[in-house]
Amino acid sequence: MPGHWLLASLGKRVLRPGGLALTSRLLRALNIGAKDDVLELAPGLGVTAKMTLARSPRSYTAVERDEKAARGIIRILEGTHNRCVLGTAENTGLPSEAFTTAYGEAMLTIQGAPAKARILEEVRRVLKPGGKYGIHELCIVPDESGEAIRREIEKRLSTGIHVGVQPLVAKEWRQLLESAGFRVLWEERAPMHLLEPKRLIRDEGFFGALRFAFNLLRRPDARKRVAQMRNLFREYRQNLEAIAFVCEKV
Repeated sequence: MPGHWLLASLGKRVLRPGGLALTSRLLRALNIGAKDDVLELAPGLGVTAKMTLARSPRSYTAVERDEKAARGIIRILEGTHNRCVLGTAENTGLPSEAFTTAYGEAMLTIQGAPAKARILEEVRRVLKPGGKYGIHELCIVPDESGEAIRREIEKRLSTGIHVGVQPLVAKEWRQLLESAGFRVLWEERAPMHLLEPKRLIRDEGFFGALRFAFNLLRRPDARKRVAQMRNLFREYRQNLEAIAFVCEKV
Protein backbone atom coordinates (compact mmCIF):
# COMPACT_ATOMS: atom_id res chain seq x y z
CA MET A 1 0.00 0.00 0.00
CA PRO A 2 1.37 3.46 -0.87
CA GLY A 3 2.51 5.35 2.21
CA HIS A 4 -0.15 8.08 2.04
CA TRP A 5 -3.00 5.56 1.89
CA LEU A 6 -1.43 3.57 4.75
CA LEU A 7 -1.43 6.73 6.87
CA ALA A 8 -5.03 7.44 5.85
CA SER A 9 -6.07 3.92 6.88
CA LEU A 10 -4.61 4.66 10.33
CA GLY A 11 -6.74 7.78 10.68
CA LYS A 12 -4.35 10.47 9.47
CA ARG A 13 -6.36 13.07 7.57
CA VAL A 14 -3.73 15.67 6.71
CA LEU A 15 -1.25 14.16 4.24
CA ARG A 16 0.35 17.28 2.74
CA PRO A 17 4.10 17.76 3.36
CA GLY A 18 3.74 21.23 4.87
CA GLY A 19 0.69 20.36 6.97
CA LEU A 20 -2.47 22.37 7.52
CA ALA A 21 -0.54 25.56 8.20
CA LEU A 22 1.03 25.71 4.74
CA THR A 23 -2.23 24.69 3.07
CA SER A 24 -4.00 27.52 4.92
CA ARG A 25 -1.39 30.04 3.77
CA LEU A 26 -1.71 28.74 0.20
CA LEU A 27 -5.49 29.28 0.23
CA ARG A 28 -5.07 32.78 1.66
CA ALA A 29 -2.60 33.60 -1.10
CA LEU A 30 -5.06 32.29 -3.72
CA ASN A 31 -7.63 34.66 -2.16
CA ILE A 32 -10.62 32.50 -3.09
CA GLY A 33 -13.93 34.35 -2.88
CA ALA A 34 -17.54 34.44 -4.00
CA LYS A 35 -16.69 35.24 -7.64
CA ASP A 36 -14.32 32.31 -8.11
CA ASP A 37 -14.79 29.06 -9.99
CA VAL A 38 -12.34 26.71 -8.30
CA LEU A 39 -10.73 23.51 -9.56
CA GLU A 40 -8.97 21.11 -7.20
CA LEU A 41 -6.85 18.33 -8.66
CA ALA A 42 -6.60 15.03 -6.74
CA PRO A 43 -8.45 16.16 -3.58
CA GLY A 44 -7.74 12.88 -1.77
CA LEU A 45 -9.48 12.82 1.61
CA GLY A 46 -11.09 16.23 1.09
CA VAL A 47 -9.43 18.19 3.90
CA THR A 48 -8.48 21.10 1.62
CA ALA A 49 -11.81 20.83 -0.19
CA LYS A 50 -13.64 21.61 3.06
CA MET A 51 -11.36 24.59 3.68
CA THR A 52 -12.05 25.86 0.16
CA LEU A 53 -15.81 25.39 0.44
CA ALA A 54 -15.76 27.39 3.67
CA ARG A 55 -14.66 30.35 1.53
CA SER A 56 -17.94 30.09 -0.45
CA PRO A 57 -16.63 30.14 -4.03
CA ARG A 58 -19.15 30.50 -6.85
CA SER A 59 -18.39 26.91 -7.84
CA TYR A 60 -16.06 24.09 -6.83
CA THR A 61 -14.99 21.20 -9.06
CA ALA A 62 -12.74 18.33 -7.97
CA VAL A 63 -11.04 15.94 -10.38
CA GLU A 64 -10.18 12.60 -8.78
CA ARG A 65 -8.96 9.44 -10.47
CA ASP A 66 -9.73 7.09 -7.57
CA GLU A 67 -13.42 6.12 -7.44
CA LYS A 68 -13.44 5.49 -3.68
CA ALA A 69 -11.84 8.86 -2.96
CA ALA A 70 -14.28 10.54 -5.37
CA ARG A 71 -17.25 9.08 -3.48
CA GLY A 72 -15.84 10.54 -0.28
CA ILE A 73 -15.55 13.99 -1.86
CA ILE A 74 -19.10 13.82 -3.23
CA ARG A 75 -20.41 13.21 0.30
CA ILE A 76 -19.08 16.58 1.51
CA LEU A 77 -20.41 18.60 -1.43
CA GLU A 78 -23.65 20.53 -1.32
CA GLY A 79 -25.40 22.67 -3.90
CA THR A 80 -25.69 22.43 -7.66
CA HIS A 81 -22.47 24.36 -8.32
CA ASN A 82 -20.15 21.93 -6.53
CA ARG A 83 -19.14 18.59 -8.03
CA CYS A 84 -16.50 15.88 -8.26
CA VAL A 85 -15.70 14.21 -11.58
CA LEU A 86 -13.60 11.17 -12.38
CA GLY A 87 -10.52 12.05 -14.38
CA THR A 88 -6.81 12.73 -14.19
CA ALA A 89 -4.81 15.89 -13.74
CA GLU A 90 -3.36 15.35 -17.22
CA ASN A 91 -6.77 14.88 -18.83
CA THR A 92 -9.55 16.46 -16.80
CA GLY A 93 -12.15 16.40 -19.58
CA LEU A 94 -13.21 19.89 -18.51
CA PRO A 95 -13.83 22.85 -20.86
CA SER A 96 -11.10 25.36 -21.64
CA GLU A 97 -10.89 28.66 -19.70
CA ALA A 98 -13.60 27.60 -17.27
CA PHE A 99 -11.92 28.36 -13.91
CA THR A 100 -10.52 31.41 -12.17
CA THR A 101 -8.53 29.33 -9.66
CA ALA A 102 -6.90 25.90 -9.65
CA TYR A 103 -4.68 24.09 -7.20
CA GLY A 104 -3.18 20.71 -6.43
CA GLU A 105 -1.18 19.44 -3.47
CA ALA A 106 1.42 16.67 -3.09
CA MET A 107 0.72 15.61 -6.67
CA LEU A 108 3.42 16.96 -8.99
CA THR A 109 6.14 15.54 -6.73
CA ILE A 110 5.11 11.98 -7.59
CA GLN A 111 5.23 12.62 -11.35
CA GLY A 112 8.15 12.39 -13.73
CA ALA A 113 9.20 15.40 -15.81
CA PRO A 114 6.96 14.63 -18.83
CA ALA A 115 3.87 14.14 -16.65
CA LYS A 116 4.61 17.32 -14.70
CA ALA A 117 4.67 19.24 -17.98
CA ARG A 118 1.42 17.66 -19.22
CA ILE A 119 -0.39 18.50 -15.97
CA LEU A 120 0.72 22.13 -16.11
CA GLU A 121 -0.36 22.33 -19.74
CA GLU A 122 -3.81 21.03 -18.78
CA VAL A 123 -4.11 23.45 -15.86
CA ARG A 124 -3.21 26.36 -18.12
CA ARG A 125 -5.81 25.21 -20.65
CA VAL A 126 -8.70 25.16 -18.15
CA LEU A 127 -7.76 28.45 -16.43
CA LYS A 128 -9.16 31.76 -17.58
CA PRO A 129 -6.66 34.45 -18.59
CA GLY A 130 -5.14 35.83 -15.41
CA GLY A 131 -6.34 32.82 -13.45
CA LYS A 132 -4.37 31.70 -10.40
CA TYR A 133 -2.77 28.31 -9.82
CA GLY A 134 -1.43 27.02 -6.49
CA ILE A 135 0.76 24.05 -5.65
CA HIS A 136 2.00 22.53 -2.37
CA GLU A 137 4.85 20.08 -2.96
CA LEU A 138 8.06 18.54 -1.66
CA CYS A 139 11.30 20.45 -2.18
CA ILE A 140 14.95 19.42 -2.02
CA VAL A 141 17.25 21.92 -0.32
CA PRO A 142 19.52 23.67 -0.89
CA ASP A 143 19.23 24.69 -4.55
CA GLU A 144 22.86 23.64 -4.99
CA SER A 145 22.20 20.02 -3.93
CA GLY A 146 24.32 17.70 -6.05
CA GLU A 147 22.96 15.08 -8.41
CA ALA A 148 24.16 12.19 -6.23
CA ILE A 149 22.24 13.24 -3.10
CA ARG A 150 19.15 14.04 -5.17
CA ARG A 151 19.10 10.62 -6.81
CA GLU A 152 19.71 9.02 -3.41
CA ILE A 153 16.75 10.86 -1.88
CA GLU A 154 14.49 9.95 -4.79
CA LYS A 155 15.42 6.27 -4.53
CA ARG A 156 15.13 6.06 -0.75
CA LEU A 157 11.82 7.92 -0.61
CA SER A 158 10.31 5.97 -3.50
CA THR A 159 11.24 2.69 -1.81
CA GLY A 160 10.17 3.84 1.64
CA ILE A 161 6.71 5.16 0.76
CA HIS A 162 6.04 2.78 -2.16
CA VAL A 163 5.38 5.66 -4.56
CA GLY A 164 7.82 7.06 -7.11
CA VAL A 165 8.85 10.59 -6.19
CA GLN A 166 10.80 13.25 -8.07
CA PRO A 167 10.94 16.42 -5.94
CA LEU A 168 12.72 19.47 -7.31
CA VAL A 169 14.80 22.22 -5.77
CA ALA A 170 13.00 25.56 -5.36
CA LYS A 171 14.69 27.12 -8.39
CA GLU A 172 13.51 24.24 -10.57
CA TRP A 173 9.93 24.45 -9.29
CA ARG A 174 9.88 28.14 -10.26
CA GLN A 175 11.41 27.42 -13.66
CA LEU A 176 8.89 24.64 -14.28
CA LEU A 177 5.97 26.97 -13.59
CA GLU A 178 7.40 29.80 -15.64
CA SER A 179 8.22 27.59 -18.62
CA ALA A 180 4.59 26.39 -18.61
CA GLY A 181 3.28 29.94 -19.01
CA PHE A 182 2.78 31.07 -15.40
CA ARG A 183 4.18 34.02 -13.45
CA VAL A 184 5.05 33.27 -9.82
CA LEU A 185 3.31 35.66 -7.41
CA TRP A 186 3.96 34.05 -4.02
CA GLU A 187 6.24 31.41 -2.50
CA GLU A 188 6.53 29.97 0.98
CA ARG A 189 8.15 26.98 2.66
CA ALA A 190 7.62 24.84 5.75
CA PRO A 191 9.56 22.03 7.46
CA MET A 192 8.84 18.49 6.29
CA HIS A 193 7.54 17.27 9.67
CA LEU A 194 4.69 15.07 8.46
CA LEU A 195 5.14 12.38 11.15
CA GLU A 196 6.59 14.42 13.99
CA PRO A 197 4.48 14.44 17.20
CA LYS A 198 4.00 18.22 17.34
CA ARG A 199 2.89 18.35 13.69
CA LEU A 200 0.55 15.38 14.23
CA ILE A 201 -1.22 17.16 17.08
CA ARG A 202 -1.32 20.46 15.21
CA ASP A 203 -2.75 18.87 12.06
CA GLU A 204 -5.02 16.18 13.51
CA GLY A 205 -5.95 17.70 16.86
CA PHE A 206 -5.20 16.01 20.18
CA PHE A 207 -7.85 13.30 19.87
CA GLY A 208 -7.08 12.71 16.20
CA ALA A 209 -3.40 12.21 17.00
CA LEU A 210 -4.41 9.90 19.88
CA ARG A 211 -6.58 7.85 17.51
CA PHE A 212 -3.69 7.58 15.06
CA ALA A 213 -1.34 6.40 17.83
CA PHE A 214 -3.92 3.87 19.07
CA ASN A 215 -4.33 2.44 15.57
CA LEU A 216 -0.55 2.12 15.28
CA LEU A 217 -0.48 0.09 18.49
CA ARG A 218 -3.15 -2.25 17.12
CA ARG A 219 -1.31 -2.86 13.82
CA PRO A 220 2.33 -3.93 14.31
CA ASP A 221 3.10 -4.21 10.58
CA ALA A 222 1.77 -0.71 9.94
CA ARG A 223 3.66 0.60 12.98
CA LYS A 224 6.91 -0.78 11.53
CA ARG A 225 6.31 0.90 8.15
CA VAL A 226 5.36 4.24 9.69
CA ALA A 227 8.49 4.14 11.87
CA GLN A 228 10.56 3.47 8.76
CA MET A 229 8.99 6.44 6.96
CA ARG A 230 9.51 8.75 9.93
CA ASN A 231 13.15 7.65 10.28
CA LEU A 232 13.67 8.28 6.57
CA PHE A 233 12.22 11.79 6.81
CA ARG A 234 14.43 12.46 9.82
CA GLU A 235 17.53 11.13 8.07
CA TYR A 236 17.06 13.66 5.27
CA ARG A 237 15.63 16.50 7.36
CA GLN A 238 18.43 18.81 6.19
CA ASN A 239 17.51 18.13 2.56
CA LEU A 240 13.69 18.13 2.54
CA GLU A 241 11.15 20.92 2.92
CA ALA A 242 7.59 21.59 1.85
CA ILE A 243 7.15 24.40 -0.66
CA ALA A 244 4.07 26.22 -1.97
CA PHE A 245 3.60 28.60 -4.88
CA VAL A 246 0.80 30.74 -6.24
CA CYS A 247 1.20 31.83 -9.83
CA GLU A 248 -0.82 33.54 -12.53
CA LYS A 249 -1.60 32.43 -16.07
CA VAL A 250 0.07 34.83 -18.50
